[in-house]
Amino acid sequence: MKTYDAIVIGSGSGMFVVYEAVFRGLSVALIDKGPLGGTCPNLGCIPSKMLMFPADRVVEIHEATKLGVDATVRHIDFPLIMERMWRSVEEAQHQMADSLVELRGLDFIEGAATFVGDHELEVNGERVRGNRIFIATGSRPIIPAIPGIDSIDYLTTESLLQLTARPKSMAIVGGGYIGVEYAHFFSAMGTSVTLIEAADRLVPGEEPEIAALLMHSLRKRMQVMTDIEIESMVRGPRDVRINVREKRSGAHFAVSVNTVMVSAGRRSNADLLQVEKAGIEVDERGFIPVDSHMLTNIDGVYAVGDANGRHMFRHIANLEATVAARHAFAGDATPMDYRAAPHAVYSYPQIASVGMTADEARKGHRLLIGRARYMDTATGEAMMETDGFAKAVVDHDTHEILGFHVIGPHAPTLVQEVINAMASGGHIAQIEGSIHIHPGLPELVQAAFRNLTPE
Repeated sequence: MKTYDAIVIGSGSGMFVVYEAVFRGLSVALIDKGPLGGTCPNLGCIPSKMLMFPADRVVEIHEATKLGVDATVRHIDFPLIMERMWRSVEEAQHQMADSLVELRGLDFIEGAATFVGDHELEVNGERVRGNRIFIATGSRPIIPAIPGIDSIDYLTTESLLQLTARPKSMAIVGGGYIGVEYAHFFSAMGTSVTLIEAADRLVPGEEPEIAALLMHSLRKRMQVMTDIEIESMVRGPRDVRINVREKRSGAHFAVSVNTVMVSAGRRSNADLLQVEKAGIEVDERGFIPVDSHMLTNIDGVYAVGDANGRHMFRHIANLEATVAARHAFAGDATPMDYRAAPHAVYSYPQIASVGMTADEARKGHRLLIGRARYMDTATGEAMMETDGFAKAVVDHDTHEILGFHVIGPHAPTLVQEVINAMASGGHIAQIEGSIHIHPGLPELVQAAFRNLTPE
């Protein structure tokens, strides 16, 4: 049985561990059953954004009349859009495969690994041992236990990428980040979309007013149903009937569609590794608990990204992997800091957030809240962006930035300034003291911090 200084399971964020180990001259095994690169570049954030971009252009054309531009979309080549996405994915896979060959000291083992004991794994019938093991195995879609769901050919956020023809009608089960993005995409492509969410609002983790504006905007293009319990799904000769109950009123009714997409969250793949055989603990949801250095309850075994479920975004997983690797290989005691951990939602309108919501921040702080509308800036007025806004959450006493939230055009780009400020100390002076180009959309950020009032 071969022993390695480090074994990395998963080639997504796990590659940040591989690079750290190879740089230090350690012996490393990378185990991955494929596809190379993990969920993000193959089945998640990258292919989905390749689809969102043309969808954004479609909606912009439809909205151009407010600017005096009379334009129409004559044709949408759905197969070409999907083909373009897959070309990008395949090229990235080839590039990564080529790069692995260049890494000295790395053994790449293609296959599915399972634990067979303390620091021991089996893959392709062979056993290997790692002095340190890093679990970066990602996640997979949750399929809710809805009566009748197994009788229909539903799509997941992964299988839908195989579509070559646009569905005529679609129900999307789940109004979280992924659900609202694909609701935007398929609606823009011409699909009649019904978005169904069990909670009383879409994107429940966002600021309530942001969730409200998103629902208002999406309802102009599709049917949006919240506070809904799905009682059953029934396959008919031509369509699927979804029987639902509105929790508020208790009313029962049905929705009929050609296609169903399930976007009800994701679960860790840690169970597929049979981690219990190594004594690695998991929580009630199947995620692996870790400390601030991503260390599990077993010394020398780390879990990063979706495997631990703390923040299920690739950019955060990458940093978790770096923190874990430097702790394991160099004894670096720097903990993972999530205070400036951002995320974005590529719906239409776009959403971006960093830090705490106001409700979260109120649990330990007196607050100053600042709001600004896109229309408060010259560029926002030129765009005729009447709905979008930004919200700043600041500690009343220290003026530390606790959170920042944007909904509207270019939200993920606008929030970066605040991410940088929070990561560099987090005082509002870092925003107020910088010169912002006028006219420019980043003035929205500055305006929000200038409008701070106690709440």
